[in-house]
Amino acid sequence: MDTSYLVSLNILSNFISMKNVAVFPGSFDPFTKGHECIIKKALCLFDEIIIGIGQNTTKKYYFDITVRQQHIKSIFRDEKKVKVLEFNGLTVEFCKSIGAKFIVRGLRDSKDFGYERSIAQMNHEISGIESVFFMTVPEYTAINSTIVREIHKSGGSIEIFVTNSAQLVK
Repeated sequence: MDTSYLVSLNILSNFISMKNVAVFPGSFDPFTKGHECIIKKALCLFDEIIIGIGQNTTKKYYFDITVRQQHIKSIFRDEKKVKVLEFNGLTVEFCKSIGAKFIVRGLRDSKDFGYERSIAQMNHEISGIESVFFMTVPEYTAINSTIVREIHKSGGSIEIFVTNSAQLVK
């Protein structure tokens, strides 16, 4: 009996059963409708998307990590393909630790693309992990977390920029 045929079938079976896992990394302080739009677009390409909330020890966050995590989970409560985890260190090391082969990034404009392209090239060079870019819809291009935080700090409502904002700003 030709065992190479069995080995080939085994390799093919393993390949077919492999999940395409992607990480969508960020501080998400807060997670905006722009971020949500990117996840919704990416869902059709991946078996699982891990929203990775990165912790940077030198950065002061406005919203508590636990609150951010619960807020994001509330948005995707009915989406079985989305999970929310926090991580420290390099995004590519986090990807390797959970078996993710892709990094999802959102783009609002050409300025974002220039910045994200450089990071994607460096990430690929050190890890082989590919970055996949998605454009947000035009109505969300002006939204960014810094501006949303400033609106909230100044007493303004952020509900038009953040889904389930009540979860975030109890």
